[in-house]
Amino acid sequence: MPNNFTLGNEKLWNRRQLLKVGLAGAGVTGAAGLWQMLNLQSKSIVKVPPFDMEASDDTTNPINPMKMLRDFDYGTVKQENGRTIREFQLTAGTSIIKLNSAVSYNIWDLNGRIPGPTLRAKQGDRIRVLFLNNAGHSHSLHFHGVHPAEMDGVRPISNGKATIYEFDAEPYGVHLYHCHIEPVTRHIAKGLYGMFIIDPPTPRPPADEIVLVMAGYDVNDDSHNDYYAFNGLPHHYMHHPIPIYQNQLIRLYVLNIIEYDPAVTFHLHANFFDVYRSGMSMTPSEKTDVITMGVAERHILEFAFRYPGKYMFHPHQDAIAENGCMGQFEVVADSNSKNPIKNL
Repeated sequence: MPNNFTLGNEKLWNRRQLLKVGLAGAGVTGAAGLWQMLNLQSKSIVKVPPFDMEASDDTTNPINPMKMLRDFDYGTVKQENGRTIREFQLTAGTSIIKLNSAVSYNIWDLNGRIPGPTLRAKQGDRIRVLFLNNAGHSHSLHFHGVHPAEMDGVRPISNGKATIYEFDAEPYGVHLYHCHIEPVTRHIAKGLYGMFIIDPPTPRPPADEIVLVMAGYDVNDDSHNDYYAFNGLPHHYMHHPIPIYQNQLIRLYVLNIIEYDPAVTFHLHANFFDVYRSGMSMTPSEKTDVITMGVAERHILEFAFRYPGKYMFHPHQDAIAENGCMGQFEVVADSNSKNPIKNL
């Protein structure tokens, strides 16, 4: 089967060729680079409580959910023929993670982590994704959004080969990417997925922005999940609560990528949140404390906590929550912040 990207007379690139293109780019330049810097500067007025980013129950695990919370990959910005390109590099590989003290699990990862990097761009950017497959089986990357058919990521890239996906970032919203090789359910469930955020032309108000990706693990290969997790590891945020400041606007990017379960809910204790469905609106559609999400559904949820303390978040299906998909926010009093950024 032919590959899904053609450049010149080459249809399939090896690792050396890919690196020549991908690593030859310069740093941040042009309008998209300015947007990135302004975007980061706008968040400087948002304060994050100090916390141990290395916090882990097992330091031998290759992934760290604490690092993933606020880690956005803006790629490398370069100018080519008068056009701004935002370039990302993703490598599929294999890892063994420990779901608990007794259970280890073989995953397919992207850049050594599960979920994969949270890619971020602005609507209208030209996106270039350099994908190298070192995961032992054929894989691909399918991006949700609008793009030409040849960039749809449904054709396999064999082990040891590479390809390039290139398209315009549109429309703005919270999207995702994942492997689309059959059996797709298994390839996603084993770890080949990540969030893809396209920011609107006019930035959203400043907020403490946090990513939560819900996933499941079928360790017995019986098409039934045995464990569940936010950002890769079961129960991690119960043992290591996420610190946030009292009265500060929180913008939660939530993705449900739990295969084998048709839908899950997301519930926040002692609060309500504004819902921006698929992140494709600047105006909330509703206010609630629990929302139902099908597989691959994702939303922006915004809220602020009035009182300090620890507050749970989890699906309202108890079996899913009790088997790993639970966490806590630890709301920290900030003596310098007497008024919320946004009244909810």
